[in-house]
Amino acid sequence: MNNILQLKGTFNSKKNTNKPGSPNLPRNQFVTSDHIGELINQLEEILIRWQKDRLIDGALVSVHYNQVVAKSNRIKAIFAYGSKIESNQSIRGSKFEKIGKNINHVFTHYIDLYILSNTINQLKIVKSIIDTDYNCVINYSIIDEMNKDKNYMHKDLISVSTFLNLVIDCFYVKYFDVDEDVSSLDEEAIITIYKTKYKTREILKNIGIDIPDSKIIDETTINLLPNQLEILKLRAPYLIAMETKDLSEITKEYIEHKDTTIVHIPKPSNEPIIGVIDTVFYEDVYFKDWVQYFNKLDENIEYDTSDCEHGTAVSSIIVDGPSINPNLDDGCGRFRVRHFGVATGKPFSSFTILKLIREIVASNTDIKVWNLSLGSVLEIHPNFISPEAAELDRIQCEYDVIFIIAGTNKPKERKGEMRLGAPADSLNSIVVNSVTKNNEPASYHRVGPVLSFFHKPDVSYYGGDKGEYIRVCTPNGEGYVSGTSFAAPWVTRKVAFLIYNLRFSREIAKALIIDSAAGWNRKDDMSHSIGYGVVPIRIEDIVNSQDDEIRFILTGVADKYETYTYDIPVPVANDKQPFFAKATLCYFPRCSRNQGVDYTDTEMDVHFGRVIESSNRIRIDTINDNIQDETGIIGLYEGPARSLYRKWDNIKHISEKIKDRKIPKKKYGIGNWGLSIKMKDRLTVKKDKEMPFGLVITLKEMNGVNRIDDFIKLCSVRGWLVNKIDIENRIDIYNKAEEEINFD
Repeated sequence: MNNILQLKGTFNSKKNTNKPGSPNLPRNQFVTSDHIGELINQLEEILIRWQKDRLIDGALVSVHYNQVVAKSNRIKAIFAYGSKIESNQSIRGSKFEKIGKNINHVFTHYIDLYILSNTINQLKIVKSIIDTDYNCVINYSIIDEMNKDKNYMHKDLISVSTFLNLVIDCFYVKYFDVDEDVSSLDEEAIITIYKTKYKTREILKNIGIDIPDSKIIDETTINLLPNQLEILKLRAPYLIAMETKDLSEITKEYIEHKDTTIVHIPKPSNEPIIGVIDTVFYEDVYFKDWVQYFNKLDENIEYDTSDCEHGTAVSSIIVDGPSINPNLDDGCGRFRVRHFGVATGKPFSSFTILKLIREIVASNTDIKVWNLSLGSVLEIHPNFISPEAAELDRIQCEYDVIFIIAGTNKPKERKGEMRLGAPADSLNSIVVNSVTKNNEPASYHRVGPVLSFFHKPDVSYYGGDKGEYIRVCTPNGEGYVSGTSFAAPWVTRKVAFLIYNLRFSREIAKALIIDSAAGWNRKDDMSHSIGYGVVPIRIEDIVNSQDDEIRFILTGVADKYETYTYDIPVPVANDKQPFFAKATLCYFPRCSRNQGVDYTDTEMDVHFGRVIESSNRIRIDTINDNIQDETGIIGLYEGPARSLYRKWDNIKHISEKIKDRKIPKKKYGIGNWGLSIKMKDRLTVKKDKEMPFGLVITLKEMNGVNRIDDFIKLCSVRGWLVNKIDIENRIDIYNKAEEEINFD
């Protein structure tokens, strides 16, 4: 096998110099004055409503689009006011609306009443102009002529740019409305309300709900009792952006006890520490010296030995899984555990655990890898991220950590498919489902996607099933278990080995896990039950490659629109390049739960392939035919961009298929390949100046020839620093670094 290579060099970066073209409709499309008149009537009714209801001193207006819209096609002039207030600034949430087979965007805006009134007046002017000058219909050709003709006659009424932008806005808007919560939830719940100019506590107090600070997660997310929720739904149902039941119940795992004694274990030394957040831990087990335990339950909560089963079993896999399951020996050794008991085996408050997790991570910053095998029986919502997942995504951005999360289990009595349960909808985490030894989805597996788009689970592993259970240690001795809770710890071990022992960034660790699971010729898992694939058992199969493969990693920080290099040398044979290629990109974006389905704030679009130089420009012939943002090429609609190129997904896996007919690639120039990562921000205000990324690239020689030495030489000539990742050498370095030095 070949070692994986680490390439270190300099990336170039540049700002976005592409200037938007003149505003226009899609070709052959039009807008009628009748449609604009309908929109005016809707907005006038909405204005009257909010003039009567002054609770929020403004208006919540939902814009129902006629498709899934790109950021560039969101309304620009509607709800804008002069040059100071942009329409995007007033967005408070988004969701998908399914009408027949079509899926459309819905955005909710919070605006002042004078802006709403101004919008109505401007639309009336636009309608009048279209009625008078264009016989009630304006189309692409007319606007194209207006962009060329400087003799615009209505400057005294409305500027030409505002006129055109309002027309184009109206094309994409289907209708306006005030959406209200219609759910039947009447239990204690975690509620997110739309952000307005008033503080949440102040608004709630005005409608008769008084809540203490201890019940507030952030400025818009709160914990309400059933009677408080009832008041909110009666008096201001339009305020509710998202709601979810607070009382969660852990998904059940199969546990069978055996009255035998489990193996002995040596004393721990300097092994890496993994954080485990789970049910309470039973401290009288054979591996107790490897676990530092903290009970985070309220002192008034009573529990017994049975409440310790789940957490104890999970930690036993992380500490000593390969010893008690030799068939799953991953070569990662043993790990120490810092175990935090936050729940019993009984139903628990998600709100309480949310606050505990942040406190735990903030107080244990030496831990970079966390296992969370707690999950809700309830299904995730198709239009918003759960509060638990959103908090985990925030924590991972703030503290540079990574969570590995169980994909949750389907109850035995449930028939058919069942969506994942929180917090398995966390996008920055690695979510793990379970498979049988034949790599088929386990009988209890649950499915994605998340927000109707994001691939979840990420990967799968062996978590046991009927007749092939996982062996663990329980408070009652040896146990045989099955469940996603016991698949996730195996992946946690591998991620910990990559980060602690091999010193990889979390971006590279995640990319390696995804890339190794996906393999070659991955068939899309349309049921979203397995994710990108099953993670290999042995760590060597993750950090090494086959003899006919060149596998290398690149890390960098994107701080401008484009981060790129055109200087990746690929070996040449007979003036051709006989390679198949694949690449996996991972990054950890900040996310905005109040943006609903438009959850990730940052997009990284990866272009990888041969470099083609012409007299006036350099371009990359991408291995997946990615045409996004290519100069001179008409852009894609948002829907195809998401489905074809995973736009806005924080994982990008692109791969050529290995075909029986092997046709070497044409060499362009000296044979360089290029990499371009283009970064876009969804929100008007950019939150991060820099965004780290990790990329794993694999080149597979078509004829089985090992060309890694040629690649290393070529890279050295081009100025790349090439490091071979040798597991044994890296472990020796880790052990030396962790040795305690005694000074006499």
